[in-house]
Order: sequence, then C-alpha cells, then structure tokens
Amino acid sequence: MTSNTAQQDAAVADKAILANSAYADGRHLAARQSIYRWQQPQYDLPGIVVEELAETSGTVLDIGCGNGKFVGRLRKDRPDMQVVGTDISAGILADVARPVMVADAQALPFADDSANAVLALHMLYHVGDIEATIKELARVLRPGGVLIVSTNSDTDKQELDQLWVRAAGDVLGIPEGPARVSLSSRFSLEKASGYLGTAFKDIQVRELPGTIEITDPAPIVAHLASYEAWADQCGVPFHETVSRAAEIAAAAIATEASFKITCLGGFLVCRL
Repeated sequence: MTSNTAQQDAAVADKAILANSAYADGRHLAARQSIYRWQQPQYDLPGIVVEELAETSGTVLDIGCGNGKFVGRLRKDRPDMQVVGTDISAGILADVARPVMVADAQALPFADDSANAVLALHMLYHVGDIEATIKELARVLRPGGVLIVSTNSDTDKQELDQLWVRAAGDVLGIPEGPARVSLSSRFSLEKASGYLGTAFKDIQVRELPGTIEITDPAPIVAHLASYEAWADQCGVPFHETVSRAAEIAAAAIATEASFKITCLGGFLVCRL
C-alpha cells in the first residue's frame, strides 16, 4: 500500500496538478513568496542570481520560471543577456514578458550546449525524475556554463508544519493530525548536492537562514491556503484546517505578541 508521504510526493510532481491547479496562475506562488516580506535578514534573491552571473554572458534559460520574478530582474539588470523563461504551465506565463515558452523540464526544446547559464529555482522537487532532469539541464549547458539551483531545507518553516499538525488534529479530534504536504522534501537543501553531483563536479552551497516574525495571522493563512492544489492529499478537511490554524496562530500572537517562523533556504551554484 502506498504511504501518505509517497502519495504526497507523487502529487507534488503531478504535471496535471502543477499546470492546471497549483500554478494555473500566479496566485498561490505569490502567496508563498509574500510571507518572506516579514523575514529578517532580508535577502534580495534575484539580486543574488544577478551577482552569481556577473561573469556570465549570452543565453540564460530560467526553467520553471513561474511568475517571472527572476526573468524580469535579469532582463532589467543584464540587458546584454538573452533570457528565456520556460514553465510547464501556460497560465502562469501569461504575465511574463516574452520570450517565454511552455516546456517540460524533463525534455527541454533546446539544443545541446545552447545556454551559458541555466536557472532551476525552487522547481526540481516538482519534476518526476529528478536525476534525469538534472542531466537534461546539464545537456543544454555549454562547457564553462553555470547552473543555479535553489530549494529549502528539511528544517525550513517547521513551526508552520507543527501548526498544521495541531490544527489538523483538532479538526479530526485526535492529538496530532497528518503532516501537511511538503513541496521541497523531494529535493531539499540536504538532498540537493547528492542529486546534482550525478552531473556536476563543482557545487557551491550558499545557505540563507532567517526568521519570519508575524503579528497578524493573515500571512500564515495565505501561505497555508496556497497549498490548496494538494488538498486531496492532506488527509484532513483542508479549509477547516486552515481556519483552525488561523485561530491557533491568532491565540499565539495574542499571548506572545508574534508568531515566529525559522527559515532556511539556499542556492547551489554548479559547474560541469
């Protein structure tokens, strides 16, 4: 029998869910991105990518570019580069400036050695075959080119995981409910170097720790609700659990003056 975790992992990489629900538009992704507004220290993530590409010129492919946050910044700061965004969802690309194309990261429509840099930012946990996709990213990268990857740690936002388990338990009338869907666990910061090492020899890791401190439960609710595409994999009534989590968070804020969330994400800069 397939475990709940295995079912969740399969759903996180389900192309139909990704293209038609999770990223049918930019709404859910924007909700997950917005919670970092309250993080300290603040990191300029697109700026870090620009910095890492300071010695690179030519063509940059942003694979799984989502709402184009990095595409837009690169085009602004490096107009000398040819930046192409791809995503599996046509919907989320609607507001991203061209050139963009709908493409599956596991079968890219680019020739061998055609890119000077490739970005795979918070997306490798969404592909069915992670190792094959990494080989595909290496295939399109020219010798001397750079791959920049990002993901979160297994320990990232544990307080939200604990909040969900408690809220789910309350809804179900048991001490602890089932864990929420984890997007990054298939390709977490702890696992990433191992996967990337199958195709890349030089891998530099840049960790970005921080703390989010929130005095209003609304951003927490928005973040948890952004997982709605995977509601069927939660094993608990989704919207009731989000509502209960909001009540618990509000009570914590009333008592402690804030709700604190510890974060750990990072970039991996890879060369062949």
